[in-house]
Amino acid sequence: MPASDSPDFHARSYATVEELCADASVDAVYVATPHQHHAQHAVLAARSGKHVLVEKPMALSLDEAGAMIAAARESGVRLVVGHSHSFDAPILRALAIVESGELGTVRMITALNFTDFLYRPRRPEELDTAAGGGVVFSQAAHQVDVVRLLGGGLVKSVRAMTGAWDPHRATEGAYSALLAFETGAFASLTYNGYGHFDSDEFCDWIGETGKLKDASAYGAARRALAALAGPGAEADAKAARNYGGAGYVGLGANLAAGAELAAGATGAPWHEHFGLVIVSCERGDVRPTPSSVIVYGDASQRTERLARPAVPRAEVLDELCAAARDDREPLHGGEWGRATLEVCIAMLGSSRESREVALTRQVAPRGIIRG
Repeated sequence: MPASDSPDFHARSYATVEELCADASVDAVYVATPHQHHAQHAVLAARSGKHVLVEKPMALSLDEAGAMIAAARESGVRLVVGHSHSFDAPILRALAIVESGELGTVRMITALNFTDFLYRPRRPEELDTAAGGGVVFSQAAHQVDVVRLLGGGLVKSVRAMTGAWDPHRATEGAYSALLAFETGAFASLTYNGYGHFDSDEFCDWIGETGKLKDASAYGAARRALAALAGPGAEADAKAARNYGGAGYVGLGANLAAGAELAAGATGAPWHEHFGLVIVSCERGDVRPTPSSVIVYGDASQRTERLARPAVPRAEVLDELCAAARDDREPLHGGEWGRATLEVCIAMLGSSRESREVALTRQVAPRGIIRG
């Protein structure tokens, strides 16, 4: 659309990705296209001399991820993979507590999330595993990134099972996985997107985006989906919720929420999260929440309150800007994103072949870490 048609940002728009990447005034490109296009568009942007922020999952294969890493390296630009919930401030604060050594070595991590993911409006490819659909590609990347960060990054092997229980939405809607780390620690990951139990109950009914949820609106996603007439209507419903769509809240409302936040309004968002996470160490447990980090020691318990975020997902843009402007190594760089993708692909393979899968592309956290 022309700039006059985008009053929120007064930004130029482009008819094609190629035209965007050819614009010399553009320093960085955010790749948020459907999953199957991430690699192509990230490589194009990098080869055009742009820094790249690419949504999770980084790509659909390790070869694609490798091509993205190589393109960024050869072009001298930075590649950041996100948003994943390992960017969230409570996770980074939990990491700082773990790394301080006060509780000893990490021994076990538990991550659990129950949502209505599979019954929100979806485009056809989001229900096709081969095109990057299903909860392993779309949601496990969050959990895997979180537990890898808290567990030191180096996953040795994966054993997983997945569930695809609705023939009308035939991709994976649930999984459980056991990740073994090189350190001897292990992590259990459970995700269910079938829209029954909601694990935000464990987070004081603060939803994934940090906003309070109406716990009485049980089954809303399934009811709304049932009212749609076919895949075309479902895709249209999803588009309506996106920026510029008929159902989009609008920047004005977001700015008003920001003003409420500055005034200390109780309804302003807390930090984003991805369900229940507990890090079990030798001498205690650590539990990040949307508003705090709780530490359970041998003899006492404490709660470290966190300030409300001034801007949602600011950590993602901060990391990109620090990497691009200050030439700092990003925490969520290409190699890190590829290691998370390797775990996700191994989860699918482990479930399909009923076996433990060994990993070879894992890396430890490095670069920008705050909290």
